[in-house]
Amino acid sequence: MSTYELPKIWKNTAKKDDLNQASSGARFEQVLPKGQAPYQLYTLETPNGIKPLIMFEELKELAQQNLDYDAYKIDIGQGQQFGSDFVAINPNSKIPALVDQSEDETLRIFESSNILLYLAEKYKLLLGQNNQEKTEILNWLFWQTGAAPFLGGGFGHFFHYAPEKLEYPINRYSMESKRQLDLLDKELAKKPYIAGHDYSIADIAIWSWYGRLAENKLYENAAEFLNLSQYQHLMEWSKKISNRPAVKRALDVTLKTI
Repeated sequence: MSTYELPKIWKNTAKKDDLNQASSGARFEQVLPKGQAPYQLYTLETPNGIKPLIMFEELKELAQQNLDYDAYKIDIGQGQQFGSDFVAINPNSKIPALVDQSEDETLRIFESSNILLYLAEKYKLLLGQNNQEKTEILNWLFWQTGAAPFLGGGFGHFFHYAPEKLEYPINRYSMESKRQLDLLDKELAKKPYIAGHDYSIADIAIWSWYGRLAENKLYENAAEFLNLSQYQHLMEWSKKISNRPAVKRALDVTLKTI
């Protein structure tokens, strides 16, 4: 293997039609569809993308209010996240993104954890019964925000997506992924849900990554490679959430094409 020599200044080698670029912003004009439901969700069936789907389906049962939503597919493989209308909702060009048109002023909400928090606060559900419970839920919600990029962009990229298998980054991110899995397993040995006795938005956020990993639904053979079966409490928690009716419905949602 040849040794990479660092240049003094990094040079962008991406082609004009590459999805990954060194600049942000819209790349083409776009008109996104907009339905009549109170909420307009633009997403994809990825770990981050399924979080708001699960949240909406859970709230439908718990709130028993008008929680209709339209869910549209943003095909990130085709670059639809770089269209002008989507960038106007999320300037970072990442799914999911949500528009709440039920308020006096239309609101945009982006970043999956913020969507969960926004809806939980609005409907006063899945966010604990007091400040102590809410704080612990937010501890774990933001733990996931910081931890999951090591699992996805780190381990997932080099284990599954990278054009060649490289020992150093795979070992590095496997080590960190195993540390995170061990942490979750030890926490779930002490309580039924990650933030305590009750199911919350922290469970939704973490399950969408680590529960799906435990079910081998993220990267082919990753559950075996990381020996997920050794984390008994994590596996039991993952199965418990997978069996929730709202979670099952969310995973069966057919996203509308734009």
